[in-house]
Amino acid sequence: MNPLIIIPARLSASRLPQKPLALIGDKPLILHVLERGLEANIGRVIVACDDEKIASLVKDAGGEVCLTDPTLPSGSDRVYAAATIIDPEENYDVIINLQGDMPFIDPQVIKYSFEPLQNENVDIATLAVKLEDEERKNNPSIAKIAMVEGKNPNIQQALYFSRSVIPHRAITHYHHIGLYSYRRQALKTFVHHPPSSLELAEKLEQLRALEIGLRIDVRIVDAVPFEVNTPEDLEESQKLVNTFRNSWKDKSLA
Repeated sequence: MNPLIIIPARLSASRLPQKPLALIGDKPLILHVLERGLEANIGRVIVACDDEKIASLVKDAGGEVCLTDPTLPSGSDRVYAAATIIDPEENYDVIINLQGDMPFIDPQVIKYSFEPLQNENVDIATLAVKLEDEERKNNPSIAKIAMVEGKNPNIQQALYFSRSVIPHRAITHYHHIGLYSYRRQALKTFVHHPPSSLELAEKLEQLRALEIGLRIDVRIVDAVPFEVNTPEDLEESQKLVNTFRNSWKDKSLA
């Protein structure tokens, strides 16, 4: 596989305006995410953004940028647009959508995100973590997954995603992590299909992929990456920046 990592970033965000430019420690959020993508060391990394402020910041840091239409409706659309501009000949056969709000994600987890694509029957790969806390299980902001186990206990096939607790009365539930690896054709098919009825009902775009017949397999990982979505998250990130970075660095040296 020949993966291309694309980090979608947009300047306007309702809960945290100009989020990609927000400082965490000594650098903006988008540069933390860019570093994590580069440290995964699995391929070229591009920031797909909608504003020259982000583009200039990334370029000054030595990163690659692709400016995309600011009216694009989602991160997936932005990722597809950037892939089409950067690689019109489609030399990259796997496109990894690395969310631009995960400053401390372990680079190894990014590698795990496309591991399920080693199965040629899988169209899209994503991640999940076992969900133990009852309060989080019942939190509708956390997407859960119903899956069927395969031969590899760390990789399961997704049957459905929901904001409700699924499967009902199961012993183990899973928290979905919104990092995706797409086969190139699967991404093209996905973005050219209109939002589906289940997607609109649950407000989870991955349901569109399932409704149109794309197979999604899920790599189980150990922890949910910290995300910056609100001013409170940004404040918390200032406390966590050194702890999180040292944590995965120490693990990589073990």
